[in-house]
Amino acid sequence: MAKDYKDLLEEEREDFVKVDYVRKEGEPTAAFKGASWAALMIGVAAYLIGLFNATMELNEKGYYFAILVFGLYAAVSLQKAVRDKDEGIPVTNIYFGISWLALIISVVLIGIGLYNAGSILLSEKGFYGMAFVLSLFAAVTVQKNIRDTERARERD
Repeated sequence: MAKDYKDLLEEEREDFVKVDYVRKEGEPTAAFKGASWAALMIGVAAYLIGLFNATMELNEKGYYFAILVFGLYAAVSLQKAVRDKDEGIPVTNIYFGISWLALIISVVLIGIGLYNAGSILLSEKGFYGMAFVLSLFAAVTVQKNIRDTERARERD
């Protein structure tokens, strides 16, 4: 009976065709893509868990949540505008300027909010600041990876 089971396993192995994924030129590695997504998820999750567990008023939580969403959008928008300009894709100066302004405003708002938050411990302020910066950086990296992957696949 054991021999039949071994034979069956061998037959299944022969039927199994392994398909190797070939990374295209210019495409980020799977490890880099995974690390970028992990950093984004960890940063956003840490920030949101911190907000959920915070003892601040609901309107304060809404302020910090809105800044996170605004900052993420601004960072991705600016990264796209910078990359488009670099690749010769037309980008209006007003859009480019607004993208920079939006990112700067989001960073200034988180800074002002944390500086003036008297009910938050200094260690918590540092936690929110680092989670915010990690999230922005990771969002830019994820967007870059998505764009690089699509470009690499379009070449074929």
